[in-house]
Amino acid sequence: MSLLSDNVIPGNHGKDFETNATEHADLLKIKDAMASVSGVKNVTLDENVFPKKFSIHTESVVSVKDIEDAVAKTGFHAIPKSLFEL
Repeated sequence: MSLLSDNVIPGNHGKDFETNATEHADLLKIKDAMASVSGVKNVTLDENVFPKKFSIHTESVVSVKDIEDAVAKTGFHAIPKSLFEL
């Protein structure tokens, strides 16, 4: 556990999450849920990959757990991707 793996830090890179949501409407629910998380600046959806992915950019340090909890309220899961592609 580290600052980088447990949090989304401000900057250009953001953090990617995978989700079990598959429909466009469900992904929009997740995007709307991110609006309630303090510090989230921008959410981008990538519907052209499987599993579906969304990226979060922040204006302050935001806990990954806060993001996971907000997505869980929509009935889906958010799984943070690794810091670096292997």
